Amino acid sequence: MLNIIYWNANPILFSLGPISVRWYGLMFAIGFTIGYWLVAKMFRHEGAPEKWLGTLLIYVVIATIVGSRLGHVFFYEWGYYSQHPAEIFKIWEGGLASHGGTIANIIALFLFSWFVSKKPASWVFDKIVIAIALVGGLIRLGNLMNSEIYGGPTDLPWGFVFLRNGETVPAHPTQIYEALCYFLLFGLLMWMYWKKNAEERPWLITGVFFIGIFFPRFLIEYVKNVQVQSEYEMIATYGMNLGQMLSIPFILLGVFLVIWAMTHPRQHFKFPNKFADEKK
Repeated sequence: MLNIIYWNANPILFSLGPISVRWYGLMFAIGFTIGYWLVAKMFRHEGAPEKWLGTLLIYVVIATIVGSRLGHVFFYEWGYYSQHPAEIFKIWEGGLASHGGTIANIIALFLFSWFVSKKPASWVFDKIVIAIALVGGLIRLGNLMNSEIYGGPTDLPWGFVFLRNGETVPAHPTQIYEALCYFLLFGLLMWMYWKKNAEERPWLITGVFFIGIFFPRFLIEYVKNVQVQSEYEMIATYGMNLGQMLSIPFILLGVFLVIWAMTHPRQHFKFPNKFADEKK
């Protein structure tokens, strides 16, 4: 028997006068808070300087917000935003693309490595991607609370009817599909770091991250609704939507990084100054 789930969650958690706290923003905040704590723990584990943490957080937060917004603008709706440039700054109205955030974070982490840590970029990448996997899962839960980025019709027993958008038939809750994949990836990366010392193989954790994020994304896109009208022509021509085409380079990059890491010797980074909170 079909077990239909009627979904009509309020995207606003609570309001205080003109200020509203949305589930989506809360998921972002929770993700970055826990992510900061996790990276701090890894810094402490390796004896890296504490003063880098605040700077790294600034790099990542700016890259995530700006990159995700510009990714949506340029990849998905440049035709509209090129005619309404002032609308680009209205992030609160929605429109973020994970591929844009990924590209911006890659640039930001290389800059952090060159100007702050003075260490090979793999050192910071192999830590920050663990936190990003967790943040990605939480953001997808935020999408669920917004009743957005869901899939096409389904007769599977866990189909959601997204009432807020006027839907009347069950659809794939692709937000949950992706969130589960990202949380599983987060668990895998934590196990690799803490139990298998995978950080001693530069780029291995990062390579697994790229595969674990973008390969499930590629597959789930097949049951996800088209996000913008321009994608219909792309699907008719290439058999893939824009999200899938943007995912392919990251999947290939992940495969390359895993092969590279497993064919090169282990490394262990040392720091002259221990983490400030570490007990002697």
